[in-house]
Amino acid sequence: MSVEKTTKVEESFQRVLGFKKMVDRWRNSHTRCLWQTTLSQRRNRYATLRMQDAMGQELALANKQLLMVRQAALHQLFDKEHRQYRQELKQMGKAFYVERL
Repeated sequence: MSVEKTTKVEESFQRVLGFKKMVDRWRNSHTRCLWQTTLSQRRNRYATLRMQDAMGQELALANKQLLMVRQAALHQLFDKEHRQYRQELKQMGKAFYVERL
């Protein structure tokens, strides 16, 4: 073999080695990415479950608070209407019957 052919063969061999290294690096990074993806998916499942549990607790507390607010508003409405009826009856010279003990 001539020197030129030997040089070309060595260059092509170097290129092939470079491609092989590149493919190996790609395979390794692909494997790492797959591993990270499955790891994050496993973590995300538990994180999702924790978030769902926290959201359920928050919704339960929010529903309790909403119920209390609605009950307070209804109580105020009844008090206001009671005062209004009392005042109207007073203007007509009448009154509610109140049992005294």
